[in-house]
Amino acid sequence: MKKDDFRQYNLADTVIGHIDKALNNIFCKQSSQREYPASAAGDDKLTPLQKKKAAGLMRVNHAGEMAAQALYHGQSLIARDPSLKEKLKHASEEEADHLNWCRTRLEELGEKPSVLDPFWYAGSFAIGIAAGAVGDRWNLGFLAETEHQVVHHLSGHLENLPEEDKRSRAIVEQMKVDELGHAHLAESLGAAKLPQVVKSGMTLTSKVMTGLSEKI
Repeated sequence: MKKDDFRQYNLADTVIGHIDKALNNIFCKQSSQREYPASAAGDDKLTPLQKKKAAGLMRVNHAGEMAAQALYHGQSLIARDPSLKEKLKHASEEEADHLNWCRTRLEELGEKPSVLDPFWYAGSFAIGIAAGAVGDRWNLGFLAETEHQVVHHLSGHLENLPEEDKRSRAIVEQMKVDELGHAHLAESLGAAKLPQVVKSGMTLTSKVMTGLSEKI
């Protein structure tokens, strides 16, 4: 096989692999590597109104984790440092657990994920590519800021989830711990501090996504 042919083969293999990963994340329930946090919470008896509230928030969390998966995949695809690629891969595996936990909880509540998940995935993958293209420090800076904003959202969800919904709360609490760990990891690896205008743009995008995902 010629050198150019080998490169084309590798590129095609990479593209196919990411398409397969995207389709699996969007449409299929995957197995989790860690125990489902809600398992120890026992059964809960929620009113129809409480179920609707919980489902809306868990749908938002699922959409956020869908976006996180795509973001990590895009960033790791273009990251320059091999050790950074490996760390992004590990973080992505934890995010995959979050995605599966949220999907499982939605099923328990008799609800489905957002119909806009393919859109969130595609957009976040493109953002991940863009973040990685400007260099690893900025890539890490974007990751750290993303995770800090996610932690902020999860804190709000813990305030808004019904107190009786122990199962959803257990999931969100574990997600919050993991997301904060990802932010601290990115900062320890030399994440650049993002300009305020970029942070504001990320916040606005997040508000649009959460507002739509909670309803559809």
